[in-house]
Amino acid sequence: QVQLVESGGGLVQPGGSLRLSCAASISIDSFYAMGWYRQAPGKQRELVATISRGGMTHSTDSVKGRFTISGDNAKNTVSLQMNSLKPEDTAVYYCNAFTGAYEYWGPGTQVTVSS
Repeated sequence: QVQLVESGGGLVQPGGSLRLSCAASISIDSFYAMGWYRQAPGKQRELVATISRGGMTHSTDSVKGRFTISGDNAKNTVSLQMNSLKPEDTAVYYCNAFTGAYEYWGPGTQVTVSS
């Protein structure tokens, strides 16, 4: 059973930073790609950023230049460094992993950006 566990969420003021981590129960090389999604109250879940097995990254326009996704094969973790946070970044952030045949989700971590 593959498990993904997110950590690092919390309350931060606008302009602040947070670093989210996703720990996988197996080698992240097992996944074709991993990513971060978020869901704000009353809104659909949306893609934030992805990283492929080969290290190629993609992020949605609203976070480009502010968020950076990275992977650590030795620790089996994928992280999301979030800088210059805005109130509209407030959401539950979910880690996602895709093998090409199966998709896995973590339980999510709350990020709240508020003064």
